[in-house]
Amino acid sequence: MTKAEVIAQISEKTGVEKVDVQQTLESFFTVIKDTLAAGENIYVRGFGSFINKKRARKVARNISLKSTIIIDEHFVPSFKPAKVFIEQVKESEELKAQL
Repeated sequence: MTKAEVIAQISEKTGVEKVDVQQTLESFFTVIKDTLAAGENIYVRGFGSFINKKRARKVARNISLKSTIIIDEHFVPSFKPAKVFIEQVKESEELKAQL
């Protein structure tokens, strides 16, 4: 599903104009990016958590140059779904039908 399809579906279900839904969704994404960039996490009950995961410093190899490089510790954004969310996906009849 693309972002345009998500916007269309939200607009259909709520009766809100697509332009307004798009602005709201874009603002939501901006808030998430800005908050994670500031080092804070976002917790949405029943949905999940947008968190920064710390990656430890490590030594890697560049095989083509036959040299080692050091990758410093850094943070990567991550999403951890809530238990309710996970259970809903596990119990989904549509996903079971695809198997």
